[in-house]
Amino acid sequence: VQEEKIFAGKVLRVHVCTMEGAEWLEEVPEDTTVEKLKERCLKHCVPGSLEDPKTVTHHKLIHATSEKVLTDTKTVLEENIQDRDVLLLIKKRAPPPLPKMADVSAEEKRKQEQKAPDKDAILKATANLPSRSADRTVAHHSMRDFQTELRKILVSLIEVAQKLLALNPDAVELFKKANAMLDEDEEDRVDEIALRQLTEMGFPESRAVKALRLNHMSVTQAMEWLIEHADDPSVDAPLPGQTPAEATAEAAASSAEAAAGPSSEEGGEESKDELTEIFKKIRRKREFRPDPRAVIALMEMGFDEKEVVDALRVNNNQQNAACEWLLGDRKPSPEDLDKGIDTNSPLFQAILENPVVQLGLTNPKTLLAFEDMLENPLNSTQWMNDPETGPVMLQISRIFQTLNRT
Repeated sequence: VQEEKIFAGKVLRVHVCTMEGAEWLEEVPEDTTVEKLKERCLKHCVPGSLEDPKTVTHHKLIHATSEKVLTDTKTVLEENIQDRDVLLLIKKRAPPPLPKMADVSAEEKRKQEQKAPDKDAILKATANLPSRSADRTVAHHSMRDFQTELRKILVSLIEVAQKLLALNPDAVELFKKANAMLDEDEEDRVDEIALRQLTEMGFPESRAVKALRLNHMSVTQAMEWLIEHADDPSVDAPLPGQTPAEATAEAAASSAEAAAGPSSEEGGEESKDELTEIFKKIRRKREFRPDPRAVIALMEMGFDEKEVVDALRVNNNQQNAACEWLLGDRKPSPEDLDKGIDTNSPLFQAILENPVVQLGLTNPKTLLAFEDMLENPLNSTQWMNDPETGPVMLQISRIFQTLNRT
C-alpha cells in the first residue's frame, strides 16, 4: 500500500458547472489545492487548453452558495468546501485595454484646463486692476460675532419689551406670572436624585442644593465642592438673589399690595412701582455666579479675584476661555456686557420692524427667555425650540446673518 494513500485526506464529491452549461461530478481529496482542482476541471471541459500556461490563470472557481471566489493557493479544506457543493468554472473578464498615448495627452490637457489658477496666475491677471485701500485686519474684525452681538441685542430688546408690556392693563399680573415661571425654573434646576445622593452622604440639604446649582447638577463636582468648603464660614450663605430676608420682604410687600389694591388716585403709580420691583427681582435672579472651582484655579495662576470673576463673566464660566481673556487684550470688557446695541443701527431697526419680533415682544415669556439667555447663553437652544419664543429667535438670527453678509 502506498504511503500517500494511507495518509490521504477525505475525498469530496463536488459538482462543477461552466457558463456553457456543461456539468460533471469531480472527486477530489480535501488537501488538493484550488489551482490543481482548476487544472482538472479545464482538462475535462476544454481538452488541450493546458498547453497555454495562461489558461489556468485566466479562469476562476466560484463557490455557488457563498458566491466566493476561491483562492488558488488554498486547499479545498481551507476554503471550507463540503461534499456535494457546487462550484462554477468561469473565465475571467479581459482587463480593459490601456489608453493610447494620444488619449492620455488629451486627458491631461483637459485636467490642466480645469485646474484652478495658482497665486502667480491670479496676480498676473489682476496686475492692471486699480488697487483699493482695504485693511484686512479691519475687514476681519468687522465680521461681527453673533454671540457677542446677540447679548447686546437682547439687552436692548429687554428694554423695549418692558416698555411695551408696561402699557398692558394687565401688566402687573403678566409679570407676576413671568416671575412665578422664573421661580419654577429655579426649582426645576435641582435634580432630586442628585440631591438625595448628597443628603444620603450626610450633607445638609440646603448646602447640597447650593453645591448642585454651582456645579451644574454634577454630583461628583458638587461633592468635591462640599468637601473643599466644609470649613468655609460662608458655605451656607445663599446664592445671589436668594437671600431669605429679601425674598420674605418682597413676598410680604407683594401680598400687602395685592390685598390693599390700587386706589383710584394712586393706582397708576403703584402699578409702576410694582412693575419696577418685579423687574428688579427678575434681574437679580440672573446675577452672575462664578464657578468657584474656576475662580480658585485662575487665582492660583496669580490673577486677582475681581479680574478672575470678570473673566469668567465675560466667557460664560468657561475656564480656558477666561484664561485666554486674562492673558490677551481683555476684549470685550465686563462693562460692554451690559451695553445694548445702537438703537439707530440698521440691524436693530430691521429687528424691530419684523412683525414676528413685534408680536413676540408683547409676550411675557419672550422677556423671560431674553433674561434667561443673558444669564446662561447655553440655554439659547432651549428657547430656539420653544414654540412661542423660537420664531422670534429665528427671525433675529436671520436678520443678523443677512445684514452681516452685506
